[in-house]
Amino acid sequence: MPFKHHAEHRHHFPKPRYRVTNWPAYNAALRRRGSLTVWSTDEAIAAWRAEPRTTPGGQPHYSALAIMAALAMRTVFGLALRQTEGLIGSVIDRLRLALAVPDYSTLSHRSKTLDGPSRRRLGTGPLHLLVDSTGLKLGGAGEWLVEKHGTSRRRSWRKPHIGIDAESGEIVAIELTRKEIDDGLRTGSLLDQITDPVASITADGAYDQDRMYKAVAERHPDAPVIVPPRSTAVPGASAATAPTQRDRHIQEIIGRGRMGVAAQGSARVSAGNGSG
Repeated sequence: MPFKHHAEHRHHFPKPRYRVTNWPAYNAALRRRGSLTVWSTDEAIAAWRAEPRTTPGGQPHYSALAIMAALAMRTVFGLALRQTEGLIGSVIDRLRLALAVPDYSTLSHRSKTLDGPSRRRLGTGPLHLLVDSTGLKLGGAGEWLVEKHGTSRRRSWRKPHIGIDAESGEIVAIELTRKEIDDGLRTGSLLDQITDPVASITADGAYDQDRMYKAVAERHPDAPVIVPPRSTAVPGASAATAPTQRDRHIQEIIGRGRMGVAAQGSARVSAGNGSG
């Protein structure tokens, strides 16, 4: 296989092995994964039916909250519309609620005009930025011929570079370049599109470049850069006197190992979430 051609030259991580010592707690945790607990508040029950309509047109039977709840359960369990209708009816029956069940046709029609929750940033505070890029194939008039008969030339591609707010998932910066443009080269242009302060910048190993760190330091000098260094990375010439962020990352990996640094970072994230 092509991906195995240079397998002996790759940097391999040993597969971690875990030994279960608390079998009762482990078995109880596995059982809890399959348990299903459903409850409903009095406010949700009261808001299940739609309010009377004052404008001309048909009167809806179910509120947006009821349709949203049904569609949310459909997404969680990966069900079709008819199966979703059966699941909602079963839940209402188990809870012994005197509520009508929206049929699958109603769910289909209402889902087209339903306003879902907004996934946009709230406020203008510091954001944790995720940076990455992907490939975008260009289509044209001859696309059907290429699919039908194949092609003997390379297809045209473009590369979208995007910056995403880690909390809301909103794309806050984007740029479209040619496919040969380097990822780390466009970090500065993405940061120029952001007016809010940046708390941290996270990217994959393709952004392990000095110019990426330089672009961040020029615009947001206090923002930490979370980028895994390459397996062949070495500290810079000034690491002993004036180490950069990248130099400190490499030195910490040399002292603790990649798995040790990753475990320490996960512990910090968990502690931060717990304290919040």
